[in-house]
Amino acid sequence: MSKEKETNELMEKVVSLCKRRGFIFQGSEIYGGLAGTFDYGDLGGELLHNIKNSWWKRFVSARRDMYGIRAAILMRQEVWQATGHADHFADPMVECEKCKRRFRADQLDPNLQEICPECNGKLGEPRQFNMMFQTKVGANEDSSAISYLRPETAQGIFVNFKNTVDAYHPKLPFGMAQIGKAFRNEITPRDFIFRQREFEQMEIEYFVREADWEKHFEYWKEQMSMWMEDIGIDMSKVHELEVAGEDLAHYSKRTVDFEFDYPFGRKELFGLAYRGSFDLNTHKIEYVDEEAGEKMTPHVIEPSFGVDRAFLALFLSAYTEDTSGEETRVFLKFKPKMAPIISCVSPLLKNKPELVEYANVKVFAPLKEEFGRIAWDDNGNIGKRYRRQDEIGTPWCIVVDFDTLTDDTVTVRDRDTGTQERVKVSDLNSYIKEKLN
Repeated sequence: MSKEKETNELMEKVVSLCKRRGFIFQGSEIYGGLAGTFDYGDLGGELLHNIKNSWWKRFVSARRDMYGIRAAILMRQEVWQATGHADHFADPMVECEKCKRRFRADQLDPNLQEICPECNGKLGEPRQFNMMFQTKVGANEDSSAISYLRPETAQGIFVNFKNTVDAYHPKLPFGMAQIGKAFRNEITPRDFIFRQREFEQMEIEYFVREADWEKHFEYWKEQMSMWMEDIGIDMSKVHELEVAGEDLAHYSKRTVDFEFDYPFGRKELFGLAYRGSFDLNTHKIEYVDEEAGEKMTPHVIEPSFGVDRAFLALFLSAYTEDTSGEETRVFLKFKPKMAPIISCVSPLLKNKPELVEYANVKVFAPLKEEFGRIAWDDNGNIGKRYRRQDEIGTPWCIVVDFDTLTDDTVTVRDRDTGTQERVKVSDLNSYIKEKLN
């Protein structure tokens, strides 16, 4: 099998699994879908929450030098005019003269840049296409009502820098962080949830003295790698790319991209940028060190994380095919703390009221109250239930059988190995907690 075919098949399997098991659906699917938008189902939402909660705990709530924020999506147009987004946040676009389809010029085959990849028609000259979604705020129809859906979360942090300093009086170095939606009118959204028009970011702006930026840059590079490994991203597929000077954003003096080996190629996962003092200078904001009596403009280190890209990298890292048996067994090898469902409780037979009542009252209900992410499954035979839970990444399946009624033990089956053991019902709580930790 060719490498390309193998790659396409893997993505097809992943996309199919995401829909079949309720992780991700195409946006507006019943009306034909809207390109570049996706809806997360119950399991996908749980995995997203686990990713974001892990990030927030490590980088915000567990630290003494970080301040969380939740800035508005809509901002005054002056913000985007000051940063240059209103005039220059653009990609080169070409249009086919025959089929009228549009493409990003920089993503076309350089040897076939004048030929449409869809119909082989002739492509027109590249022109700049601004990717910000424009809208209007209020009842007025003139230019003063123009606003934009933010294309990044960073500016919400920078315009609240002074408010944060005035409210909390932090000492340098310190950071501000937020998780939120951003929007870009991508010319050609593609590769499932990798490149979307509506996406979510987890972003930090860490304010430092200019003389100290290099040591803080290295510190944050290490912290980003540690978090990726902690949540279960396959680090053998993660690569650090030092962005060349000619490819740096105009505000950046150094950028390192963390790239991931996706099935469709090695692409950016997260980024770490040294933004200098560009943003605070742009908004004419200074910092006053009250103790030193010094007025200055801090420099900024920016660790930037895409939530959706983290989801995809984590999902691909967890996706496993076990071919040792007669049939291929697919399972998601999430770390237990990241799995959407921690454990599934089942009565061996759903037509035996005594098993159902015991499983529901003495096992499921107490675990659900304690852990929250506990599922109930009594549909089909036990083998089918195991396969179903394997495909959504549930670490442990708990089965109440007839022995349970006499000795108060249940069968606990491990997702990764398939091994089973008997555990006392009274010990289930501590059993799960110990394995989670």
